[in-house]
Amino acid sequence: MTEGRRRAGRPAVLSTERILAAAVEILDAEGLEALTMRRLGLQLGVAAMSLYRHFPNRDALLGGVVNRLFAEAVSAYAPDATWPEALTGFGLAYRRTLLAHPHAVRLLATHPVNVDLGLELLTGLLSRFEAAGIAAHDALTAVQSVGVYVLGHTLAQVGTPPEHHDDAALAFYDHWFDSGLIAMVTGFERQLV
Repeated sequence: MTEGRRRAGRPAVLSTERILAAAVEILDAEGLEALTMRRLGLQLGVAAMSLYRHFPNRDALLGGVVNRLFAEAVSAYAPDATWPEALTGFGLAYRRTLLAHPHAVRLLATHPVNVDLGLELLTGLLSRFEAAGIAAHDALTAVQSVGVYVLGHTLAQVGTPPEHHDDAALAFYDHWFDSGLIAMVTGFERQLV
């Protein structure tokens, strides 16, 4: 359907999921600064004002993008192992998601995930701690610590100029990340057992 025919007929149907998917596409292709309501409306073929029915402002939109990407990361690991294995899996999956969306790393580092949604998404992981008799506040400390480690490490990696992204540099970042994650999880394992 051409743009002219769409205007003459029924307007495009918007959903929160469709808006967020388009926002992530813009973010991936053009960067955080390009993600405006006007640019998003253009991407979706609608007036920017129609987006405000779903998101009251750009900050709310950015919060929705953060929640969507975190949900993507959490759905990419299997939390049915022991808690140290599940925690390691969470760290690896979160890093994979962030590296797949490098323009989003700064956004996730500065905009927290919605607390209620985050807890809901992490239920499977947190239940592994509970099954091992570990207190909820200790489990949350471990999970949040790994999450912040992943964000910080990935922020350092994506902030490196592109000319330094050769195979040796990528292997270095992988080894550095894996070593730090293992040390962190092992430390929590010693502390919480």
